[in-house]
Amino acid sequence: MWDERVPIHVGSEFYDVAGFRAGANMLRDFERAEVGDVSGRTLAHLQCHFGLDTLSWARLGARVTGLDFSAPAIDAARGIAAETGIDARFVVSDVYAAPEALGATYDIVYTGLGALCWLPDLGRWASTVAALLNPGGFLYLSEFHPFADILDDETGMTVTYDYFDREPQVWDEPGTYTDRAAATRNNKSISFTHGIGDVVSAVIAAGMRLEFLHEHDHTLFARHANLEKHGQRYQRPEGHPRVPMMYSLRATRV
Repeated sequence: MWDERVPIHVGSEFYDVAGFRAGANMLRDFERAEVGDVSGRTLAHLQCHFGLDTLSWARLGARVTGLDFSAPAIDAARGIAAETGIDARFVVSDVYAAPEALGATYDIVYTGLGALCWLPDLGRWASTVAALLNPGGFLYLSEFHPFADILDDETGMTVTYDYFDREPQVWDEPGTYTDRAAATRNNKSISFTHGIGDVVSAVIAAGMRLEFLHEHDHTLFARHANLEKHGQRYQRPEGHPRVPMMYSLRATRV
């Protein structure tokens, strides 16, 4: 499924590869502020897809390595790196095998938006992150908030789905989030719901010290039909109660 969607995503307005080639940085403002100066620091990006966020960290001065289990995605990442003259290493691997596949440790491990829902075992993921960190290094995670997923799809005002339902969800849908009408053949996927408590508990159990957990009242796509777009952000209309739609956390390896 992911292999087939790589060229669709690379060519989409959603990712704006042309803008990146022209010099844009694809990271969100809050990510850059919360991570801080990365100049000269080593950074591993897990589940990097085709590497735009990875390469954006490199543009800010980090020495980056991106990892993804899709070979076409990694090929695309390497191609964009070569076209833009950005020094980056990209590796094909299952995320749980990252320590062996990368053979190195890092100052920062970064995981971006829309990654954790594909992982069945958060404890194993957190242990993988801890194994990749240098002493004193930190995990930085930014993700879509699970609270938004319990609300109705139209208005986002009514609790419709069970927050504590941890059963795997099986999807069989054509298209992709950048183009719902795209013709695709490999359409089956399985996703997993992880509550905020699940994530924080896994991180702490893996031996990392939580520095902060921040919640954000906006998202990056039209998660609910009534969201209004303001620049790169989608937010509830003025006067509507705000709810968390994204979150970010930072945790240091002790």
